[in-house]
Amino acid sequence: MSHFLRILENEVQIGALIFLGVVYVFRLIWLFKFKACRERTFAAGNEKAGIGFSLMNVAMPWAMESTRKKPSFYAQFVVFHIGIAATISATFIIPFWPSLFKIRIVIWVFEAGIGAAFLVGLMRLYRRLANPALRLISTLDDYFSLILVILFFAAGLLAVPSLYQKAEWPLILFFLLTTFLIVYVPFSKICHYLYYPFTRYFLGKTLGRRGVLPLKKANKEIN
Repeated sequence: MSHFLRILENEVQIGALIFLGVVYVFRLIWLFKFKACRERTFAAGNEKAGIGFSLMNVAMPWAMESTRKKPSFYAQFVVFHIGIAATISATFIIPFWPSLFKIRIVIWVFEAGIGAAFLVGLMRLYRRLANPALRLISTLDDYFSLILVILFFAAGLLAVPSLYQKAEWPLILFFLLTTFLIVYVPFSKICHYLYYPFTRYFLGKTLGRRGVLPLKKANKEIN
């Protein structure tokens, strides 16, 4: 391993992650400055049940009209995020547990997950470009963030088997892209996952108190 790659895999990545963490801390400090208004409506439901339902909504495709009518959208969502998890895991496995990626079966599993996510990313990009309604509401960051993640998958596909093949350039490409992605994420739409637990908590608390969540009537109709 070259000296440049060693620094790129370790010190540079750690520095980028520290930067990401600091930005997130400031974002959360800013977020908590806004106090939630006290709910004044009559308590017709259960706040805790609403919070639980809202937080777990991401794992209940039947509770969302879009995924209920088009299950393929939810399948794409799952594959895409499994690919993200696998590619991010690779950024830690390669520098700190490289022997794992010298096992062919492990490489095949990661390649399958990342490769499927790469294809889903291309499908999402095509849909955003081909659908007039999506084009109307899409911003430059929507396109750039999606393309960046697709390139991240592509770099991951090259990097994962590189330890087995003893190639260095795919690793350099992968970690350069990873560094840029880590620095860019806090300022892009990709950081939406940071807000997920907070927005879902307050939404579930409000709608749970009102008796809107959980969707008991909707569940009965679906069943």
